[in-house]
Amino acid sequence: MHLIKDENGNVIPHGGDDHHHDHGHTHEHCTNCGEGCQGSCTDEVVALLNYMLSHNEHHAEELDQMAENLKKMGMEDAAKTIKEGVADFQKGNMRLGLALTLVKEHLKEA
Repeated sequence: MHLIKDENGNVIPHGGDDHHHDHGHTHEHCTNCGEGCQGSCTDEVVALLNYMLSHNEHHAEELDQMAENLKKMGMEDAAKTIKEGVADFQKGNMRLGLALTLVKEHLKEA
């Protein structure tokens, strides 16, 4: 996945989620902004946070289903461990959601 601009200049995720999680690239262009960074950098941060939240929620659902399947197969301990991991994952997503809200609030004030 990478970010591109649509015909209106909005930054959007591109490349889809084909479950090839090759992260051989970095997001330095999102994190190396200096003071007063605005415009495309902040748009990219908002787009990336939105994408990652959605992406993580999808994977949490997949893991939850995996845990249910393992439970049906009699692997209670593995299922319980995965469910605990999903709960931790969801806590992380809550923090990402809060960060996204804070970024958006900051942009409104700027």
